[in-house]
Amino acid sequence: MTYFKTRDIMAIIMCTAFWGALNLTLAPIIWQMTHLPFTCDVLGFVTLTLATWWTRKLGTASLTGLLVAVLTLTLRPNALYMFGFITASILFDILTRLVGYQNSIEKPLPSIVSIISFSTICAGVAGLIIGRFFLEFPMALELFAGLHATGGFIGGAVGITIIRALMARKVMPSHIR
Repeated sequence: MTYFKTRDIMAIIMCTAFWGALNLTLAPIIWQMTHLPFTCDVLGFVTLTLATWWTRKLGTASLTGLLVAVLTLTLRPNALYMFGFITASILFDILTRLVGYQNSIEKPLPSIVSIISFSTICAGVAGLIIGRFFLEFPMALELFAGLHATGGFIGGAVGITIIRALMARKVMPSHIR
């Protein structure tokens, strides 16, 4: 019996395509205009939240982050910051699994607290990795990690808002029906 069913693979592919396409087009424009790393984090954690909600399987967020990194690095080989997002995706995957999908996705108050907390923490970790290993200009590492964490907070809030709206309208992944 396979772990990821066809619907799970399609969810991962759709979320990868969404994050990858916007990461390759919109994120660089906003980075050039502002030099603030919010966009990558918002896109990433909205996507990771949706993918995790959709499948509720360990490995979904990790695989999504890895595939987006491969796609991004294939088309933009200098986008080494994606290694920070691979780490953040794996950490997000582990944290949501440890708390349990019931608590981190389905219950209203625990899901809001856990998803926003996890996305903030994971984006902060990505910011630390990116700031430490891949930035070419001097910047306070804590400030850069804080900016990423802010983007993760926004991404988690948007992701959980989308999920709550879908659940209120009874749009559920097929395995929950």
